[in-house]
Amino acid sequence: MLNQHSILGLPFFVGTIPQALDATLKGGMVVAPSGPNLAHELCHLPAYRSAVQNADLILTDSAVMVAVYRWATGNKVPRHSGLKFIQELVKSADLKKPHAAFWVMPSEDESAVISSWLEKQGFSMTSDNTYVAPFYPKGEIFDLILLERIRASAPNVVIINLAGGKQEVLGAWLKTKLPPSVGVVCTGAAIAFLAGTQASIPGWADKLGLGWFFRCLFQPSKFIPRYWKALPLLRLVWKYRSELPPIQLKSEAYKVSMLT
Repeated sequence: MLNQHSILGLPFFVGTIPQALDATLKGGMVVAPSGPNLAHELCHLPAYRSAVQNADLILTDSAVMVAVYRWATGNKVPRHSGLKFIQELVKSADLKKPHAAFWVMPSEDESAVISSWLEKQGFSMTSDNTYVAPFYPKGEIFDLILLERIRASAPNVVIINLAGGKQEVLGAWLKTKLPPSVGVVCTGAAIAFLAGTQASIPGWADKLGLGWFFRCLFQPSKFIPRYWKALPLLRLVWKYRSELPPIQLKSEAYKVSMLT
């Protein structure tokens, strides 16, 4: 039984990272919701909301969420970042076996750099276990080509390295199509921090919840507006605490499917 605690109505994992990795290797779906996604998609994007709610293991990746929740309730829930989880995952000898891991990459350029870094960690990276994702719109996501590639590779774990808000929806769909023993990891840019395609985040900075600061320094035009838009999360956590905020649909445009 996983050790969990409800924040914003979601059963966040509050055990240890080795326990989280063990659950993943047994077929669990892991997500690490970012502050911006919790601030907006959780309340406005049904596909995202459903995907996160149905994940097997939800990491307390958002430092802002954890800080406000601790302040509001006095409950000292631990923070487990996606970066911390990925650092543990790439140490796993089980995943370095042939065909054990399948990697979904955000672009050709990033795929080349991340694959090179993973090979240095002992992973065998080939065209059979990597897939560069197309552009997915927000909403329901289906990718039949990816599904067939994963089935052909027959991995133990699928690691999705895409943008938050989309990777969780894709991961949830894959879980319904793959054997229950296949783990699905949705930790977005965490692998990119390690490989160097995004801001390098020192361990002490991640521990203090300052990853957002380093991302803003690395790409200010991209990340400063993004994190500024995450400010509504403070009000959400303070107001709802352990309860799930109500859904607020903005438009039917969110109900779009991607068939490839």
